[in-house]
Amino acid sequence: MHKDAPKDPAATAAALLPLVGGPANVTSVAHCMTRLRLGLADRSRVRDVALRALPGVLGVVEGGDSYQVVLGPGVVGRVTEAFEALLAADGGAAADGGGAAADAPAGGESPGTADGESPGPADAPAGTADALARRGAALRARRKQRNATPLKTALRRVADIFVPLIPALIGCGIVAGVAGLLTNLGWLPGITPALTALSSAFMALIAVFVGHNTAKEFGGTPVLGGAVAAVVVYPGVAKVTAFGAALAPGQGGVLGALAAALLGCQVEKWCRARLPGTLDVLLTPTLTVLVSGLVTLYVLMYAAGEVATAIGTAANWLLTTTGALAGLVLGGLFLPLVMLGLHQALIPIHTTLIEQQGHTVLLPVLAMAGAGQVGAAAAVYVRLRHDTTLRTTIRSALPAGLLGVGEPLIYGVSLPLGRPFLTACVGGAAGGAFVGLFAMLGTGVGATAIGPSGWALFPLLAGGGGWAVTAGVYGGGLLTGYLVGFAATYFFGLGDGAVRAVCDAGEHEPRPADRPGPRPASPR
Repeated sequence: MHKDAPKDPAATAAALLPLVGGPANVTSVAHCMTRLRLGLADRSRVRDVALRALPGVLGVVEGGDSYQVVLGPGVVGRVTEAFEALLAADGGAAADGGGAAADAPAGGESPGTADGESPGPADAPAGTADALARRGAALRARRKQRNATPLKTALRRVADIFVPLIPALIGCGIVAGVAGLLTNLGWLPGITPALTALSSAFMALIAVFVGHNTAKEFGGTPVLGGAVAAVVVYPGVAKVTAFGAALAPGQGGVLGALAAALLGCQVEKWCRARLPGTLDVLLTPTLTVLVSGLVTLYVLMYAAGEVATAIGTAANWLLTTTGALAGLVLGGLFLPLVMLGLHQALIPIHTTLIEQQGHTVLLPVLAMAGAGQVGAAAAVYVRLRHDTTLRTTIRSALPAGLLGVGEPLIYGVSLPLGRPFLTACVGGAAGGAFVGLFAMLGTGVGATAIGPSGWALFPLLAGGGGWAVTAGVYGGGLLTGYLVGFAATYFFGLGDGAVRAVCDAGEHEPRPADRPGPRPASPR
């Protein structure tokens, strides 16, 4: 069925809760830009098929230790608030994580599908879209197993430090864009300084927030992490000399703050493990701030500053010197990076560039991967015109894809089909090459915040040629990605028997009785 957007977030939350195993099965609740992230006591109690069919649910992703329901930007915050209210009304069962057995299905039912969904008549597959959904779930499960390495786990934890900062980055980025536009036009000169102050204040103190989140993520006291990281942006550091040079406030940026808070966590844990309770309350915070702060001032700020400068120099050189080639490689490889979980390493790099230069030149190039994905899905929609279930899946997921939410198309269409995923990468490479080419010609495109992509990135664009020129280049890249992704998939992405092969992989071959209408023909 077509999944219309929910009108009532409370109704969506109420429908989600029993499908994820009830309140006793939920151990934690959080959200990012597009996903409701749930910690679950027992993954097998989730009714995946019914959850994916819920109106407003754009897809499901399993990342690390969380079960992530893709709801889309704007919607996810309201649904999360309603979901947390339901858990609170239940008496805090989410905090317990207990009682899982009490809500288990009666009659000794056990999960018997790749999704962990108990099989039943209501969830029997009805066609190719269901086969693709099950194959996508199996691919996610295998990817999760492959990604459970120390390096990728560390990258996910680092990403979790920066994800809560994205709403502030977006808000301040848009305000900065409005202030810049008003300044260029010469309008409202009395208010532009106020807008500039509003947009710059968060970036001036972002190191404190990074330190707070780092300590929270790695088991330290959040306020101590913020206190240690605050030295990075304190104006008085200009009087401190390290390695023969005076420090500058903000030197090292978010990388220095991250390193300082990580060191603070280690010092704090060491102290708490060795000091008696009577001394712990006084000495642990003192030693944490003193030792970590001194190391930050005399080592970490200088070292992180050198790394941050090198990142900015490398990013600018990459696009201004080898722009088209760099854009082709970055745009073409970003989707595989997402599959491998390595894309999360880019979040601190984006934040460092925004802190240094006011925008990140990498995000608009990487966003072209989503354009190729949209073009590939559109080609599948046109070629497989007799497959009504798959077309319905694509039709419901395309609007989210246009706004940069690509998971429903990736896991529901292109990745299970195989070749369309590769041709989507070709489209992303073409769009990235387009944006990179203009960077070589002197018209670079940047984004003042991270998080949004696709059409949603337009309000956050920045560049030396003015917003209109920048938007034109970015829009041209999107259009290139759409067209090349569509053409590559239409002509090369769907060979004979593609649909039948997918159905075989899903352990279900569509028969005329499965759904009305003619049997889908092999595309020629």
